[in-house]
Amino acid sequence: MMRRAGLLVWHAHQLAASMAKPGVTTGEIDAAIEGFFRRHNAVPLFKGVAGKVPFPAVTCTSINEEVVHGIPGRRKLLEGDILSLDTGCKLDGWCGDAAVTLAIGKVRPDVQRLLDVTKGTLDLAIELMRQCTYWSQVAAGMEAYVKQSGFTVVEAFVGHGIGREMHEDPQVPNFVSDQLRRGGDFRLVPGLVIAVEPMVNMGTKRVRTRPDHWTQVTSDGLPSAHFEHTIAMTDSGPYVLTAAPNEQESQGI
Repeated sequence: MMRRAGLLVWHAHQLAASMAKPGVTTGEIDAAIEGFFRRHNAVPLFKGVAGKVPFPAVTCTSINEEVVHGIPGRRKLLEGDILSLDTGCKLDGWCGDAAVTLAIGKVRPDVQRLLDVTKGTLDLAIELMRQCTYWSQVAAGMEAYVKQSGFTVVEAFVGHGIGREMHEDPQVPNFVSDQLRRGGDFRLVPGLVIAVEPMVNMGTKRVRTRPDHWTQVTSDGLPSAHFEHTIAMTDSGPYVLTAAPNEQESQGI
């Protein structure tokens, strides 16, 4: 059931990637994904999330120095931008959640490396989930990989458990946090489903909130990247629920 939701999220990301070109607004991308979810009887997870103001959109669209929770609107994408696109939906009572950072046209080599390292961090986490017993071991590997690459891990935000609701226990940090050290660690056992979402900054790990109460930006104005998958632990290892469809699944949408 969660795979069905995850497939819809994957297809939503393909729609976003096809639109993410110079001159297109983030609001146009958001509207297209909202319509896609509506046509497939899926409930967007993000719209209306509580805060000082309810989140107003079905996607988070974070550009360049925006880390997460950017609000879609009239801003046009420009050549050389990077766009973090995060979205999720609930289908028949089960949730899927994923994010990817897209290059808009040609980006600087150092920015492309930031994207490659951040995606590599998520890929590493999935591989380590096959080998490790505890999440802290995976988080340590993720943190070390980012630091060895010359970047920093955002510590203000973490991944999360996911199932009937978008945000469930446990918290899933991308670094060895105080929470993990103080007994918040958890075993990687069959039945566990988590959203793993490394956020990596080119400069400082520190972030600040813009006056819209949602958009998080790097404190030094340098770029940030974000990748996320919903991942289930099974008897045969991690199963990426928001990955591309296989041939049989491709005929279902």
